[in-house]
Amino acid sequence: MLGPEARVVADNLLQALRFFGYARPSSEIVDLPGVSLIFCGLNYAAFNAALLSQPVEQKPHELSRLVEIASKKFGARDLRWTYWVCDDFLQPAALHEADRVFSRHGLRPLTEAPGMYTEKLFPPDRPLPVLDVRPVADAATRNAFARIMSLTFEIPQTICDAIYGSERAWLGNFHGYVGFAGTQAVASAAATITGDAIGLYSVATLPSHRRRGYAEAIMRQVIADAERCAGVKRTVLQSTRSGYSLYKKMGYRAVTNFNVYIAD
Repeated sequence: MLGPEARVVADNLLQALRFFGYARPSSEIVDLPGVSLIFCGLNYAAFNAALLSQPVEQKPHELSRLVEIASKKFGARDLRWTYWVCDDFLQPAALHEADRVFSRHGLRPLTEAPGMYTEKLFPPDRPLPVLDVRPVADAATRNAFARIMSLTFEIPQTICDAIYGSERAWLGNFHGYVGFAGTQAVASAAATITGDAIGLYSVATLPSHRRRGYAEAIMRQVIADAERCAGVKRTVLQSTRSGYSLYKKMGYRAVTNFNVYIAD
């Protein structure tokens, strides 16, 4: 059953991923009943995404129909792409069959991302490093954000430059930040505000600067800034395996799960 906390997480993610649909002149967002399609303008699967936008009705083949719609749209453009599914959007029978449904349409499981939620962060349990956190607002900060994304998530630099380095990508409800230690950009985060929730995305630290508290430091500063600007306190995110223990320590708890499928 879809609870209110899981709904907040899913709705925020849907808005955040629209970032990629603004990045380039050829980018596009197509909202259809039950599913949203985001085309980044490049043939890169992680940035071309389909997302269920509402719970799937308990009808025979309804999930298959929604997958087929996306498959035809991305296939017509000969693009690699991903499909994000919130577990709570599916009835138990559909969830049980999901892997087989996606397989029939040429998609395989890629990863899982727990959807996490907190009304209030726990206090830090250690001194955090001082970071000069700057909003992504010019070419220098866009390029720094792109470099951190490339090195942290092993995305080709040319792809990151084309997406995160694009001024038009940052005109929507996706606000990026770069954390500097001295003169070096070492960490990144982004925030999307929907209703009364702050969503945290693109939390990353350069591999050479991990385990120093930079991720937590930039997250706390970004959340504090969003609280001041929008009067919002609760925050949501999708966790990677490596970030899960940090987020739990900060006060987050898993309220749903996202399965991500990829078309080869």
